[in-house]
Amino acid sequence: LEDRSDQMSLLALQGPKAIDVLQEVCDYPVQEIPYYEFVMGTVAGEEDILISATGYTGSGGFELYMDNRSVVKLWNALLLAGESKGILPAGLGARDSLRLEKNYALYGQELTEKISPLEAGLGWITKFSTEFVGKKALLELKESGLEKRLIAFEVLEKAIPRTNYPLYDENEQEIGWVTSGIQSPSLSKGIGMGYVKTGFHKIGTIVLVGIRKKKVKAVVVKKPFV
Repeated sequence: LEDRSDQMSLLALQGPKAIDVLQEVCDYPVQEIPYYEFVMGTVAGEEDILISATGYTGSGGFELYMDNRSVVKLWNALLLAGESKGILPAGLGARDSLRLEKNYALYGQELTEKISPLEAGLGWITKFSTEFVGKKALLELKESGLEKRLIAFEVLEKAIPRTNYPLYDENEQEIGWVTSGIQSPSLSKGIGMGYVKTGFHKIGTIVLVGIRKKKVKAVVVKKPFV
């Protein structure tokens, strides 16, 4: 195996018009690429581009992987092809707000080496009918009961939750922490995800978010936000 990470670039073309934009500069019928599959193709005259029907924004789109030497040419070609369709460049901050509004877990925040997929609400992709590394430990956890659960919450006051802010119950006893939080562009309010002790994860439960020296009221809501 050869680690080529430093020689590779990634562009994510996301949104409802992504197929139309990409097709203008691509030789492959991109609408035929199944969701979460990929092909190799030529984009903007550059060969051997990996075209993947994936993304982490909650909208359809593609992720394009290429050698570093091709990235500027593809960037300019995509912006030109999408100019009439309202394309705009965006960074990872935009991706993070979009995935959070859809309650997509992000590794390093909602998922870590110390957080199981069961606690993260990802039991639906943890198939105990197959063999995998860690199966025994997860079965034991499932049988013994989960001590913490991942919640989605909306802040009821004018405030923005941030990663690692503490979460409290109504008696101001600490019950967990915020894993991700933003001022939602779609909802114009503070939203977040976080872990709380089992029992405080039910929809409608009031929790308090520790923001600096204040404890701000929030409510557990149904996923996704949008």
